[in-house]
Amino acid sequence: MYPEQQIFFVLGLSRSGRAAAEFLLSKNAVVYIYDDVSGERVEQSARELVAKGAKRVAKEMLGKTAETCDVLVLSPGIPIDHPLAVAFKRRGKAVVGETELAARYMRCPIVAVTGTNGKTTTVSMLAEVLQKGGLNAKACGNIGSPMIDYCTLDEKSVAVAEISSFQLETLNSLCPHISLVLNITEDHLNRHYNMENYIFLKAKLLKNASESEYAVLNFDDGIVRGFAEKTKAQTVWFSVREKVRGAYYENGDLYFNDEKIMPASDLLAEGVHNIQNALAVIAASKIMGVKTKDIAEALASFKGIKHRIETVDEVCGVAYVDDSKGTNADATIKAVQCMKRKTLLLLGGKNKGYDYSKLFTALKNSNVVHAILYGENRYALLKSAREQGFESVTVCETFAFAVRIAAMLAKRGQTVLLSPASASFDEFTSYEERGDAFVEIVRSLKQKSASAEQSLQTEPSPDGNETVDGDEGDRKSDPDRFQADVEEIE
Repeated sequence: MYPEQQIFFVLGLSRSGRAAAEFLLSKNAVVYIYDDVSGERVEQSARELVAKGAKRVAKEMLGKTAETCDVLVLSPGIPIDHPLAVAFKRRGKAVVGETELAARYMRCPIVAVTGTNGKTTTVSMLAEVLQKGGLNAKACGNIGSPMIDYCTLDEKSVAVAEISSFQLETLNSLCPHISLVLNITEDHLNRHYNMENYIFLKAKLLKNASESEYAVLNFDDGIVRGFAEKTKAQTVWFSVREKVRGAYYENGDLYFNDEKIMPASDLLAEGVHNIQNALAVIAASKIMGVKTKDIAEALASFKGIKHRIETVDEVCGVAYVDDSKGTNADATIKAVQCMKRKTLLLLGGKNKGYDYSKLFTALKNSNVVHAILYGENRYALLKSAREQGFESVTVCETFAFAVRIAAMLAKRGQTVLLSPASASFDEFTSYEERGDAFVEIVRSLKQKSASAEQSLQTEPSPDGNETVDGDEGDRKSDPDRFQADVEEIE
């Protein structure tokens, strides 16, 4: 592909689309831009790209512009069956993504990570371990930093790339030095239609590998284990159940090929899923030549990622945990399994096209004592809850109202967990924005609690003395005040 000799149409001005447009413009390509979505973020991106030489397309000119362009660059948030993508394909023209552009220009080795859950944590963890081992490792891809921004990395650097199924739809040239597949469970079926398509896309990560590359695969996942038969790459396993050729868990410790790396108890984050992520990182790090001491030290200091089972604060004896990144049932089940106290669970958002029977079956045997269902898919969630006999639920419309209800219902010593098992796009632009909104509401609850406590401490008692009993500041002591808060949100 020679950008200066072709005309490109960039559809979608998200971080990925914008980065692709900027890269192509830097190569002196002719670039047209368009986004179906309106808003200040899109307008700002469009203005800045036009200032750099891009040509903005009006909606009524889409068809005519498509006829003159050679390549469609599709943002990962836009499905492959978008009318414009279909029109390009029918004309025999290329449809690629920003990650595909990056794959054609990257010079450094790539460690690519995919799977349904744990990708962002594993990429972040692996980048830190490789850096500790002396490598110039950069986390990129679906984690938030477009791969194409790292095309200037030299052969001595390493790109650790999170690759989603959305990116894999338009990705054909990528040949990672290490392809790491964490797990595959039901997700994004509203986009990919069925599990067969979803599995096919995940397997695409391995299709270009030769005998000199590596596939790090989860032995405990039957679907992922089968990928070993579909690749020429050398397979290195990781497992929490079996002693495998690769990384494994045994008697409380993490090993790689009979060498003890570290005790699992040294990991800061709890849960089997975090042990699995660490084992995957150990396998990839060993392939990259990182010393055991450096692996152990980096893993022991890794604090996790934002919006993934992250404790926000405690208000009136209630802990608030942000797992906004839990966008499917399997991720939410893993988060719930980490809860040690009785928990009120916030569930809901954009419907992804599957039922939640598995989720509510798991909730019946967990510490979840109540679920607050909100958002576009609240009635789909309610249907599954009833079918599985999970009766302790409250249904409301908006996210903010749901958080306030959870705050009203929660008792001292309990936890409010945001782990929605759903996409965020009914009310938010991303899971990050949803998680940030949760944090802001919790902060406002804490401020109101502090103000109420201060007021009670200084309020004269009937006998003229000041009230100093801190228990009077408990939100349960003033139900009318908290009901007023709810009505205000409603």
